[in-house]
This record gives sequence, structure tokens and C-alpha cells, in this order.
Amino acid sequence: MVDVTVRGAGIFGLSIAWKALQRGARARVIDRHGPGSGASGGIVGALQPHVPDPWNTLKQYQLESLIEAGAFWEGVDATSGVSSGFARVGRLQPLASERDIALARERAKAARSNWGESALWEITDVREAGNWIPPSPTGLLVHDTLSAIVHPRDAIRSLAKAIRAHGGDIVADEPDQGQVIWATGWKGLQELGAALGRPVGGGVKGQAALVRHDAGGQPQIFAGGLHIVPHLDGTLAIGSTSERDFAASTTTDELLDDIIRRAEKVMPSLTGATVIERWAGVRPRSASRAPLLGPWPGRAGHHVANGGFKIGFGVAPKVAGTILDLVLEGVDSIPPEFHTERLTEPRLRPRA
Repeated sequence: MVDVTVRGAGIFGLSIAWKALQRGARARVIDRHGPGSGASGGIVGALQPHVPDPWNTLKQYQLESLIEAGAFWEGVDATSGVSSGFARVGRLQPLASERDIALARERAKAARSNWGESALWEITDVREAGNWIPPSPTGLLVHDTLSAIVHPRDAIRSLAKAIRAHGGDIVADEPDQGQVIWATGWKGLQELGAALGRPVGGGVKGQAALVRHDAGGQPQIFAGGLHIVPHLDGTLAIGSTSERDFAASTTTDELLDDIIRRAEKVMPSLTGATVIERWAGVRPRSASRAPLLGPWPGRAGHHVANGGFKIGFGVAPKVAGTILDLVLEGVDSIPPEFHTERLTEPRLRPRA
């Protein structure tokens, strides 16, 4: 018998199963396509916080999850014997103008207040930042120490192996047993919306490239809307597009070509780097852009954990704990802004 059935073997689903097993529950993950077959099987893996002001519930939730991430992945990797590629490498962002500098100084103050001693958001001179730096017209960068990375596929592989080592199942198909948690990505959001007769979210396509360039251990870079993420295995990810309208969910095109060219301008050392892989996938975006958590309205014993969008890997440890508080302990600690109960309130019905 199983206490918790998790539908979906992406980052949310596997994190939930892993934490359920740690709490002594019997867990099974069901996904006909296998672990990481959707957006969680991507290549970027940037675990980044939003800017530290203005502060809100989502940013606090994200902060707590990013702080937890180190211990979370350390425990997963120790059990699986497989590296997730997690590292708290930080992030660099160039400051292009005096206005950007002024805004960064205000955010540094906000970080001291909202992040406390957990991490730094500081302005750094390029002359003190080493050789791995993006061009900055002002000669200044923002450096934050909260940002981290994983290699998504390695992280999924490590989680799946840890779940099995801890006595959990990951199967293609079985009947539901116990409490059921739906973590089924963008198509799951569409199915929930169809069941409720109103839109609750959908998918946003992203394209990214993996290149051969060994800058492992260096900070990730966010510049010109691009994520440049050096992985520990000698590869580097460049991403990503955000496409609300798309015909094919897994094909790449000239939009990715443009991203690669832009990345070479941001970091000239990437010019001519061998492209190992071109990737495309669809990320689940709730109508509120925040995770969507809570009971499935009108379906007793069923729950929803979805809507990771661009921060899925970063908030997964916290999401897993939050939904399991409800499912296993009967404790509803879900922030109102994330709660599925909002879907049944006419005045708060989300727009598509």
C-alpha cells in the first residue's frame, strides 16, 4: 500500500516524493514518460532569487527555499551517490547606467533587510571581480551570493535514484493509492482549468543551448535578459526564450540562434564554443506566475502542486514541504497567494 501517489516525475513531483519518504510515508511516483521528461529535463538550472525589493510573499518563499537548497541537494546526492550539480556559485549582473547603479544601491539596502545574514547583494568593481565578468559600461556589477545552480538532468537523476534507494517507486502506470498529488506540468494546468471551467494557467516555451566551455565554479551571469550558467561538468548553458505562442513544443529555431549570438556578445570568450545540444521545452506557468498549491477543488483526496515556471528548481524544496504539511499533517501553511482555493472565488478568478 502507498500513502502518497505523486502524478508527475518532474522537479516538483520527485521532490515531493523524496520528502514524503523522509517523513516516513510510503510514496509512489507515476509518470508514463519517466523522470524529467518535460521541462525539468532541461539544461539551464539557474536557481536565482528575484530582486530583493519590493518585498512580497513569493520572494520570501523563494528565499527560504533557496536557503534550504544546499542541505536538500546534499541529502539527495548522499543517498543516490549521484551529483546533482548543485553549487552556490552566486550571480553577476552588469550595471549599464547611473540609474541602474542607484537602483542597485537601494536593492542592496533591501537585501540587508529582507535577506538578513543569509546572503549578500552587493555592488562590485569589475577590477575586483576576476576574469569571468560580463562587459559593464559603468565598470560595476551586482554580485549576489544567494544564487545557485544545478544541472537539471543530473538533479533529476539523483532524485530518482535517491527515491528508489529510500524504498519509493517510480513507475509508468499504476492505480492511485492514498492521497494523490498532481504535479503534471503545463498540461496538468490545462487539465485543471478544463475541469474547473476556467483558465488557471498554461505553458510557456523556452529554448536553450548547451555548449562546451569549462567555467565550472564561476558565477552565473544574467545580462541582456540571458542566463549564462557554467555547470560543474565543463559545459555551459545559455537560455532562454519565453514564448507564449508556439506550434511545436520541443523544436528549436532561429530564436535560439539569436540567443547564442547575444551570449557571445555578452561573454566574448564563448565565441565559437561548440554547441553540444539545442533544447526546447514548455514550462508550467500559473495565471498568477506563482506556484499553485492546495486541494484540487471538488476532488476529495487529490491535491495540486504546479506552476514552477522559471523558478521551479529553486522553490521545489519548499513546495514539497508545504504540500506535504497539508497532505500528511493536515496543516495548511500554503500562502493565500498560491492557494487553489482562490480558483473557486469568482472575484479572484485568474485571467489566462
